Amino acid sequence: MDDHVADAIGRPDLIRLHDNLVCLRFESMKVVSADAAVRHLLDTGAVRPGDTLVDSSSGIYAYALALACHRHGMRCHIVGSTTVDESVRTQLAVLGARLEQMEPSTDLKLDQDRRVRRIQQILRDNPGYHWMRQYHDGIHYLGYRAVAERIAHEVDPATLTIVGGVGSGASTGALARYLRRDDEGATLVGVQPFGSVTFGSAHVTDPDIIIAGIGSSIPFGNVDHELYDVVHWVGFTAALAGSVDLLRRHATFAGLSSGAAYLAARWERLRDTRRTVLFVAPDTGHRYVDSVFTRHGEAVDVAELAPVDVSGTDELDLPWCRMAWNRVPAPQSAAA
Repeated sequence: MDDHVADAIGRPDLIRLHDNLVCLRFESMKVVSADAAVRHLLDTGAVRPGDTLVDSSSGIYAYALALACHRHGMRCHIVGSTTVDESVRTQLAVLGARLEQMEPSTDLKLDQDRRVRRIQQILRDNPGYHWMRQYHDGIHYLGYRAVAERIAHEVDPATLTIVGGVGSGASTGALARYLRRDDEGATLVGVQPFGSVTFGSAHVTDPDIIIAGIGSSIPFGNVDHELYDVVHWVGFTAALAGSVDLLRRHATFAGLSSGAAYLAARWERLRDTRRTVLFVAPDTGHRYVDSVFTRHGEAVDVAELAPVDVSGTDELDLPWCRMAWNRVPAPQSAAA
């Protein structure tokens, strides 16, 4: 029996969609990361019960940190992106978390820069607050150890390909690190939106929307580029097709980043049928009902989609590209 709802929400499901295609499905993935990070801070004496934890978030981490604070008797202060929706805002309020939401902006870099500046001002005014730094502090890797152990119990890491949105770098990066401890055979495939600085696509603009949570307009210290073997860049229309197909074909209701990862995983599975391909679905599809699922009639058949293989980021173009990254360091623009 679980001691707190965070345990239930953070526990993922492993769902076999085909013989060698597996979905690692979370209700809310960052609950695992935030809870383990707060536990570590308390255990090491970096914070004490009753302290205030502050961070920036586009929505999912805000909810995760609020749950961790609720569980461990901490106060929570979130500087939120314009993308934080009413459902999350309401839950944060009831959980006792304070949310400061940025003014609407179509510029992701401006939104992220404003959030960082606001946090720095909060810390100057409240030096006793602890900045969680989800994008830069490696403690956010810790929560994925148990997830990796569960995967290894079900699938041989030596013949496993992991596919997932890069985002802050903690989830896919941690899974690869833990699964490679005994064997370097696990392959890591990162999924990015166009317009993200992390793997050099900032110069390509998606006319629809940038997929929230899997890219960035500023460098993130938690992204270890040398863990990634392959990168896929997926635009909104392709990700929408993936999300709709994942629901229609496999009855799995997951978010837009899950659709992008599913699309990339299907392709990697076709390239090498000897490997098991596992993709990460970090959240449910509820916040994408209006922007994605009500538009299911617009979704193209995923069988008609294929990535363009490129040899350099200067060749990137919508709607979908793939490149061998070969575990090389970060491009200069993404070095944190």
